[in-house]
Amino acid sequence: MASRTANFCLDAHDPYAQTLWWAQVLDDFRLTDEDQGPDDEECGLDAPDGRALLFLRVPEPKTVKNRMHMCLRPSDRTRDEEVERLLGLGATLVNDLRDGPDKGWAVLADPEGNEFCVLRPLP
Repeated sequence: MASRTANFCLDAHDPYAQTLWWAQVLDDFRLTDEDQGPDDEECGLDAPDGRALLFLRVPEPKTVKNRMHMCLRPSDRTRDEEVERLLGLGATLVNDLRDGPDKGWAVLADPEGNEFCVLRPLP
């Protein structure tokens, strides 16, 4: 028997702000609890299949590259359109590895500097 992921935890200076930002990014995740607020030590998002994305308050800022990151695949737009949408939400471009419309990916960072990739949509 194998294991299945239950949740993904990310350290955050402001868990609530991170939760609200990622709720705009991920269309299949919803706020875990509508009563979450800026003073909470832990805030999160739930997916319909039971997975969760949790943000846990830590005192120190992010200082080095992530050891693990998410790769996002747009579901209703091109990779480049999704990159532009995320930049408009406050992401920053860390490394542009796109090679035309059919190759490569873009590495972005969320408002607290956590890197993630934007891939091409599935054919």
